Amino acid sequence: MMKFLFMIMFMIPLCFKKNMFWVVQLMMMMMMMMFMNLTLNIMNFSNLSYMMSCDLISYGLILLSIWISSLMIMASESLYKSKFYENFFLLNIILLLVMLYLTFSVMNLFLFYLFFEGSLIPTLMLIIGWGYQPERIQAGMYLLFYTLFVSLPLLLGIFFIYGKMNSMLIYFMKFYDYDLLFLYVSMVMAFLVKMPMYFTHLWLPKAHVEAPVSGSMILAAIMLKLGGYGLLRVLIMLQKINLKMGFIWIIISLIGGLYISLKCFCQVDMKSLIAYSSVAHMSIVIGGIMTMNYWGFIGAYILMIGHGLCSSGMFCLSNISYERIGSRSLFLNKGMMNFMPSMTMWWFLFMSSNMAAPPSLNLMGEISLINSLVSWSWMSMIMLMSISFFSAGYSLYLFSYTQHGKYNLGMYSFYSGVSREYLMLMLHWLPLNILIMKIDYSMIWF
Repeated sequence: MMKFLFMIMFMIPLCFKKNMFWVVQLMMMMMMMMFMNLTLNIMNFSNLSYMMSCDLISYGLILLSIWISSLMIMASESLYKSKFYENFFLLNIILLLVMLYLTFSVMNLFLFYLFFEGSLIPTLMLIIGWGYQPERIQAGMYLLFYTLFVSLPLLLGIFFIYGKMNSMLIYFMKFYDYDLLFLYVSMVMAFLVKMPMYFTHLWLPKAHVEAPVSGSMILAAIMLKLGGYGLLRVLIMLQKINLKMGFIWIIISLIGGLYISLKCFCQVDMKSLIAYSSVAHMSIVIGGIMTMNYWGFIGAYILMIGHGLCSSGMFCLSNISYERIGSRSLFLNKGMMNFMPSMTMWWFLFMSSNMAAPPSLNLMGEISLINSLVSWSWMSMIMLMSISFFSAGYSLYLFSYTQHGKYNLGMYSFYSGVSREYLMLMLHWLPLNILIMKIDYSMIWF
């Protein structure tokens, strides 16, 4: 595991050389191929050392991190052309990748906390440094304060566990079960805010709307998954109390997911709509994890990876329209089928994946999560039906509003799309729909 860390670290000098934008991306792609060759044991941790290790959950999420980081560089060509601090931008992405790689692979709970919170800093720099509007400062503050407000209790909880266990290794947590309310709330809340759960989700739409396309991609694809990863790890030692208290989070998530789905129909900003749809999808993931059954865990894992690829691709699409027209408003982005017919196909493919149509990973994840939640209580069926129905509704709403209709007369003729953009969308869509053929790799053993 350490060799991949060194490989990422040694990419840092490349950032300070001129015209290295695409070289860094190629290096990331090569590293991705090498990481896929890693010997992986489905049953338990492999490549286990005192500091780092890799089991199936972290394997999938590390792969996703490297993949999305390389696609972030591919999406930010306008930044490279304008020569707007592109070297510092590359450095930022590599530092973010280091943080994410370490978050998913360290075995020490305190180091996990350190990198979990540390990944916030490069993201904040992306939003404040390369965002589009002056409101980005406010969005950065929202992101910072929402996350940091609940991270101190998490730190205290980790130290409390260290006092009890005399060890902070994640591997040993399965031998303990703490039935303590304050510990439970302090450990779980930090991850629920990161997911985000309804009521603590206000930072997400703001951060997405103000972030550059690369910031939106990494926020949607990886940052939200950090919360899910933390929950999957921590709930092992909070089983007893989670059986008593878990229903609270499930109820909030399901009702909140329905509210947010309805809220999506009120949005006029493309990015804002995609951000709210992320909250709706993550609410089902929280429900699945909190039921604490096998279907819920694997469904959450599959949907996290599927949603990471799908929402990242949708942010790329909205950015492609934004670069042409200079606005993300749905009132201006109308009748795009007349201008970019081939892009319309990509819009359709990503929207169909977003509403969990086969053969996307989202479908497999949602089937497992619905199975888990309905087996937990048949009452959840009503909410799940509504969330699934409205998710198809707002996906079709976004598609038909942007692609069909009479186009804006003030819009001048522009070029359809370049090979870089089509390749970028293809590299999002292919894994999203091909991975379902090897779905047995997602069957985590606990």
